[in-house]
Amino acid sequence: MPAPTPASATEPTPEQARALARTPRQCVRHGFLQALPFILVLLPFGLLFGVVASDAGLDLAKTMGFTVLVLAGASQFTAVQLMTDQAPALVVIISAVAVNLRMAMYSAALVPWLGAARPRDRAWVSYVLIDQTYALSVQHYERNPRLSMAQRLGYFLGAALATCVPWFVAAALGAVMGRAIPESWALDFAVPITFIALIAPALRSLPHLVAALVAVTAALVFAFLPSGMGLFVAAPLAMAAGALTELALERRRARIGASLP
Repeated sequence: MPAPTPASATEPTPEQARALARTPRQCVRHGFLQALPFILVLLPFGLLFGVVASDAGLDLAKTMGFTVLVLAGASQFTAVQLMTDQAPALVVIISAVAVNLRMAMYSAALVPWLGAARPRDRAWVSYVLIDQTYALSVQHYERNPRLSMAQRLGYFLGAALATCVPWFVAAALGAVMGRAIPESWALDFAVPITFIALIAPALRSLPHLVAALVAVTAALVFAFLPSGMGLFVAAPLAMAAGALTELALERRRARIGASLP
């Protein structure tokens, strides 16, 4: 991800001017409103997790403890499914961590924007860092690189309130209702829709497209590996493909620049 652009003589666009004029409190509201559409998929996603956890034998307290402490839907589903399949504890832990490794990449991408924040602010940001808050915030920061730290944190907080709280509520409802939810509701539709909604706007360059294509292809090729271990192979291959594509483009731009008079 690009680092914040230093202030220059370039006049901000009307959209950037509106963003710069917002107070931190208004930034919270702005982030909250922009994240609200995700509730349409987070609610069924959370309900589904609550149902799956209940079917796996977890009571309400355990389900909510799991949800609040982990706060990562994909990892939660992976762990519960493996526990249901009687997988060894080590496999459950490794698989859940592998699925959640993307959060380390999210954190690295946010360093140029939030790395200078106070430790206590970085602490709560790391807790509510999920796919939705990352995708919304990093795109907002890139479009508005001159935002102050307070404005960036305000936007992130608003996005977190609109996504994390409904996730908690939906998981609790799913755990309480359990088998009362008809199977015909097909709540699992929310899982792919959630990630499509997150990934599609981020595919803005050739390296992004190459990484996505390699990730999908590798995940399908290595789907035969047990306990979702194919992710260990697909993820680094996709990152390497994206990085190599970016390097190739930079070298091509450098050659073109050197050939110009």
